[in-house]
Amino acid sequence: MTALIIISLVVFGAILLLAEIIFIPGTTLIGLLGLVFTAVGVFYAYKELEASSASLVFAGTAVINGGLLIFGFKSGMWSRFSLKDTNTSRTFDDRFVGLQVGQEGRTKSDCKPFGKAEFGDKIYEVKSEGGFLATNTPVYIYRLENNKIIIKQ
Repeated sequence: MTALIIISLVVFGAILLLAEIIFIPGTTLIGLLGLVFTAVGVFYAYKELEASSASLVFAGTAVINGGLLIFGFKSGMWSRFSLKDTNTSRTFDDRFVGLQVGQEGRTKSDCKPFGKAEFGDKIYEVKSEGGFLATNTPVYIYRLENNKIIIKQ
């Protein structure tokens, strides 16, 4: 009966470790439970069996768990969950399409120094280079930099 309990604890712990490595990597809870079950199995073996038999259980458990860990890394299971593509796009990539330095427009709100201005038929968020500008003031684009439209009167 003792051997059945020890084998059950070690096997159940190995199954939990295998589940952690293959099916649900990164959660660590299942892996920790697997380690706890195998540790309890080894502890029970040292408690109930003689030292040489318990050492064999410990060595077998270490080999099994180490083999599962090596299998998990060598099999490429982790590559299924890793990011392989990179995002090269940026926010507001086409924000300045149709705009050019010197283009004239009108403010649609007070610029204190940030506000809204209309260039062509579109309204943009702008920053005033000279400070406060009232609504409906004629302005021109002074600079386009760092996703900001800098205007002057």
